[in-house]
Amino acid sequence: MIDKMHRRSFLKGSLGALAAGQGASLLEARGQETAPAARAQQSGNAAAGANLFPGFKSMRIDTSGATINAVVGGSGPPVLMLHGYPQTHVIWHKVAPRLAQRFTIVAADLRGYGDSSKPPDGPNHANYSKRAMAKDQIEVMSHLGFEKFALVAHDKGAYVASRTALDYPDKITKLAIFDSLPSTLITYRNINQQWATALHHWFFLIQPSPYPETLIGNSVEFFLETRFNRAPGAITPEAYAEYLRCFRDPATIHGTCEEYRASAGIDLEHDEADWDKKITCPVLSLWAEPGNRPPAFSDALRFWKEKAVQATGRGVRSSHYIPEHVPDLTFTELNSFLSA
Repeated sequence: MIDKMHRRSFLKGSLGALAAGQGASLLEARGQETAPAARAQQSGNAAAGANLFPGFKSMRIDTSGATINAVVGGSGPPVLMLHGYPQTHVIWHKVAPRLAQRFTIVAADLRGYGDSSKPPDGPNHANYSKRAMAKDQIEVMSHLGFEKFALVAHDKGAYVASRTALDYPDKITKLAIFDSLPSTLITYRNINQQWATALHHWFFLIQPSPYPETLIGNSVEFFLETRFNRAPGAITPEAYAEYLRCFRDPATIHGTCEEYRASAGIDLEHDEADWDKKITCPVLSLWAEPGNRPPAFSDALRFWKEKAVQATGRGVRSSHYIPEHVPDLTFTELNSFLSA
């Protein structure tokens, strides 16, 4: 568990920044700015989780809105892989090296997460909208020379992925989704008491700063362990150490809360505006059974069929963390879908 000194440091840093009137973002309070565009570099010291991706290069790529941390490896058709909450690109460490035998794999941290930068919040949390996050990833892939690519995503990363497919239909060739619905608007419109109880963190994390940041910062290990205990045996010690390392940074806690706040605000506006717009590329949807959804949500495919021109999928016996809990099944499904 986090020691008392760390807890006091977090409180002093987060509450002190607010008292000084330096803005809601902890990174903004430190005087950091949004990264300039069009620069990439291979990290001199590979990101701490890079050893989980043998043969991959660790890179930090500057986009017009953030600096995105990623690992890149393999050869063949390009595939971008995105993670969910409270994880990083490390969620793909059991799958990506195997896929890299046939594909060029780019596994990236979303802005606000992992070792990617944490921009200022922006009005209505706009800098953490799925649209802003989608633009990051388009620019990352373009910098790497990939103007068209397949997109694989889990959990909250899936909302970024579906927004990417809607905003950049000419860029995305295929879309594979793990345990998620097409948009936060669909989620909020269909939520009930059972699902709200299971997904209580959705409503906790959107509370005004620094309330959730302070509570999480005081109990980071307990918070993560409680979430991952739902998937016994799925999270390796090495992966957990990476998730914990990143979440011990108060800027990460704030950035991830901002992403949830955007989900309950500006993302809903974007989703509403595009309610009748369809995803045009083929979609594969895989969801956990038993999952944390009530019976009405046991078939996520019906939502994807409403949102996409072409969608296939099925439920799998797994916890929510499908890529880590059943990596062999994940690899088989992705290899088949991406190769077709």
